[in-house]
Formats: sequence, C-alpha cells, structure tokens
Amino acid sequence: MKHPDEFGQAGGFKDAPLAAEINENTRRMAAVRGAVLDKPEQTRVFAISNQKGGVGKTTTAVNIAVALADKGLEVLVIDLDPQGNASTALGIEHHTGVRSIYEVLVSNVSLTDVVHISPESPRVRCVPATIDLATAELDLVSLMAREHRLKTAIAAYLAEAEVRPDYVFIDCPPSLGLLTVNAFTAATEVLIPIQCEYYALEGLTQLKRTIELIKTQLNPGLALSTILLTMFDSRTKLNMAVVEDVRAHFPTQTLQTLIPRQIGVAEAPSYGQSVINYDRSSNGAISYMEAAIELSQRGVNHG
Repeated sequence: MKHPDEFGQAGGFKDAPLAAEINENTRRMAAVRGAVLDKPEQTRVFAISNQKGGVGKTTTAVNIAVALADKGLEVLVIDLDPQGNASTALGIEHHTGVRSIYEVLVSNVSLTDVVHISPESPRVRCVPATIDLATAELDLVSLMAREHRLKTAIAAYLAEAEVRPDYVFIDCPPSLGLLTVNAFTAATEVLIPIQCEYYALEGLTQLKRTIELIKTQLNPGLALSTILLTMFDSRTKLNMAVVEDVRAHFPTQTLQTLIPRQIGVAEAPSYGQSVINYDRSSNGAISYMEAAIELSQRGVNHG
C-alpha cells in the first residue's frame, strides 16, 4: 500500500490535478510578477470590438486595462457602449445625470471634464457611458465631422492631460453603427475578442470589411492588430479546433494567451470589479495578466 505522501496529499490521485493546477498557477504568477513592460513611445489607442455580443469584449477591455496599470502603465478606458458595463466593472457611476461620453460626442464637452479615476487602480481612468448614449447614433447624424468626433476629443485630451495615458481602450457597442465608426476612426489598432465556439470566424468577415472601409475612407493608420480567444475550455475538441482555425487564419494577430471559461471572470463585474482584483490568483485573472503582457510586448517589439 502506498503512503499518502506518494500521491502528494492524503486525498490520493483525485487531488493530483488540483495540486498540479496550483503549482502551474504559482509558476505563471511568478512570471507575471517578474515581467517588465516598457512604456510605448506614443499612446496606443485600441478599439475593442465584435458585433456579436457575449464574447468577453467588455471583460477584456477592463481586465487588460487593470493588468497594464498593475505594471505601472497609465490607461484610459472609454465606455462607448450604452449598456455601460465597462463603467460598472470599473466602479464608475453612470446613472442618468452623470456627464459622460455622450456629452463629449454630441456637445463638445472635453474628455478631461468627464474622466474619473477608477477605484480598481489609481492608474486607470474611465470615461463613463450613460443610457443617453442610446440616442447618440441619431444625434450624431446631423453634426459636422460626425465620424471624427471621438478622434478629435481624444487628440485634445492627449494634448492637455496632466497624466498622459500609455493606452486608450475604447469599449465599442456590439454593432457596426456610427459609434463604432467613431471608435475605428479614433483608434490606431483594433482588438477583437473571439469566443471559442463553432461560429467564431463567421462575423469576422463583416468586421474586417468595415475595418478596410474605415482605412480607405477615414483612417489609413488603422490596423487589426490583436485577436484574443476567450471562454476557452480545454476539455472540448471543438474549442481546440476553433483555436487552431483562428490561428491559421490570423497567425500574426492572434495572441498565444487563451482566456478560460471560468466563473470568477463572469462574477467579477457584478461586484464592480475586474477579475484581477476580485480573484487575483484564479486562472482567469492570471490569463488576462498574461494577455496584457503579451499585447504590450508585441507592440514594443513589433510595433
């Protein structure tokens, strides 16, 4: 009869996978802590977009922002989704009456006047979205330079901000309307989170077409630079097949980091937190920290 120590714990073989996961997460966390990120020479402006909802778009925006801030970088998150989920997750009030990105787009209010420091990190600032943004598509139609209003506001903010952000993340609504066009016109890079499911690549054709159209007509500097695979479950062959498929179609854009399907990732926003602050040692939190490091290093090395 084997001594319990030969199994690692008295629980026997059934505890071995858990112990292995704990050891692996400890190793990964040590690597995350040891990573040093350089500040980009110029502010990197990302539009985080996918016209399909429920793919982890806002979760990605919030957690990569907090992860980069943990590494000493200054980050601005612009909530461009009328649902205001990024504002909620970053602990920023966005009820009716709060001045928000709507006033910036429609009334020429300065971003400086509506930006808030997030309780998630002193290095994360957020421009909230209120329900007023739901009418912005209509309100923008009659305005001058309607596709450039966010770009103009960001440029003015970067010129006057006391703390210039290293990264700007624009959390787009799950549509390809005028708000998303404003984000694509303002950004230099597009980050697309893709859920590991059967139809993962289906919506990318239209999104790529939109990006190419924006590049041709409004923003020649725009690039689809980053794809992040989310809600990954290593136990399913389908998920593994989707990962291989996306990497085959987008070999240079797809991050190596995979974001797992995990309860903590889904729970954290309901507490007004990022998963990184909600459950820092979890697989999901570590994965987002790794994704942020990879995104930053790829930009510095290959930008």
